[in-house]
Amino acid sequence: MIAIIDYDVGNIKSVCNALDKIGLPWTLTRDPKIIRNAKGIILPGVGAFEDAMQSLIDHNLVSLLQDEIKSGKPFLGICLGMQLLYERSFENGEFKGLGVLKGDVVPFTTKLKVPHMGWNSLTINERFQNHPIVKNTKNDDYVYFVHSYYVDGLDEETIAYCTYDKTFSALVGRDNLLGMQFHPAKSGDTGLHLLQSFKEMIT
Repeated sequence: MIAIIDYDVGNIKSVCNALDKIGLPWTLTRDPKIIRNAKGIILPGVGAFEDAMQSLIDHNLVSLLQDEIKSGKPFLGICLGMQLLYERSFENGEFKGLGVLKGDVVPFTTKLKVPHMGWNSLTINERFQNHPIVKNTKNDDYVYFVHSYYVDGLDEETIAYCTYDKTFSALVGRDNLLGMQFHPAKSGDTGLHLLQSFKEMIT
């Protein structure tokens, strides 16, 4: 059983449906005991960074999630849930994130349409060709995005990236910790393959 963090942010129905398709049991919860006993954790998220962090604070989840990540438990942040893993966001101000990954979340500055919404192809960082999360994924596989902000710069934790005028991290990872800027549950077979790989990292 994995825990999907329930903190009143975003629509998680598609995530739950995708997990059902790959046969990964889940529970939607904010109960500390259930979260600690879960085999893995997913932090979803749609909406504003400030509101999401405030909700995590209000539900006393910040230190709990930080501790669970440090414990080595498989952890996946999706879309806003990935951005929350970083130190700061400059979405309508400056706000502190969970700080388990170094970096800032910044707005797209481009003549292209914002939000970046729709399908875009992944490029897998050569250093991570053998990472277990991309064992069933290849260069130029397409995934689905909806976001106006991105993690600034590529770093040593960038497993795969995309280009939308700017080149940005689409899939990041360090040890047990993973983040996907796109929505795997809305990314067809590629998204299911990625979630299946996450499942295999848990079991």
